[in-house]
Amino acid sequence: MNRLFRIEPVVLLCMLSLGLPVSRVAAQTDPALLSAASGPVSPSSAVLRFNSLNSLIRDGNITREAARNELQRLLPEMRAEYNRRGGVDYGKDAWVFPLAGHDARAIGNGRDRGYVAAGYDYFQGNRHGGHPSFDIFIHDRNRDCRDDRNGKPVRVLSLTGGIVVALEREWRQGSRLRGGVYLWVYDPANDLLVYYAHNSELSVGLGEIVRPGDQLAIVGRSGYNAAKLRSPTHLHLTVLELGGGRPLPVDVYQELARATTGRNSGTK
Repeated sequence: MNRLFRIEPVVLLCMLSLGLPVSRVAAQTDPALLSAASGPVSPSSAVLRFNSLNSLIRDGNITREAARNELQRLLPEMRAEYNRRGGVDYGKDAWVFPLAGHDARAIGNGRDRGYVAAGYDYFQGNRHGGHPSFDIFIHDRNRDCRDDRNGKPVRVLSLTGGIVVALEREWRQGSRLRGGVYLWVYDPANDLLVYYAHNSELSVGLGEIVRPGDQLAIVGRSGYNAAKLRSPTHLHLTVLELGGGRPLPVDVYQELARATTGRNSGTK
């Protein structure tokens, strides 16, 4: 069933400035099927199952026990796939700052730089508390999703190596989905899940192998709060450790401060 929706002026400006298609009709599509069709590779069963699991957790449609048991089954399968397909184990010394043309100075200021792990629970999905994340801001006074310094979109780069295991390409104005257009990368070398949210569009597909510095997305303003005029344009970055199949937030500010920085030359 199709549903009509209204695009707010700020979001419309952002979409038009990036050359994105604007339609008043949003198709209700199975996220797993959409993701599988959009990537340059055919996602494995393990990746498809994780993408579906992540959506069930996000929407509160699975119990904590069932979700944790399935996650524990999937992690070794996804790690084996990464190795089978030639994935490289990158240490933290190879990490790349996740916004091209920016460095740690772009991370939100204030107490703890906005990082609050207390109250966060991955298994609470879209209803989780806390803010175990870093908001990394671009120069965008007019909220058009372009860097004011050069007029170009800002590329989101992979912090780590890994495999794209979950994503959402579609977000509608008014949706209460907090992450908007997002993706998750599983880094087997460091046993991490890395979350990149509020993008305008994704540059990779489900199941794609990525290296530190590879383009993942373009910074945007998608997501329930990020789309509001009061919200500065930013990337929302979360890193979770997966020891024992229990995703726990980890503060990677020091790693971000030391990470290699990449130049921004616009989109691909």
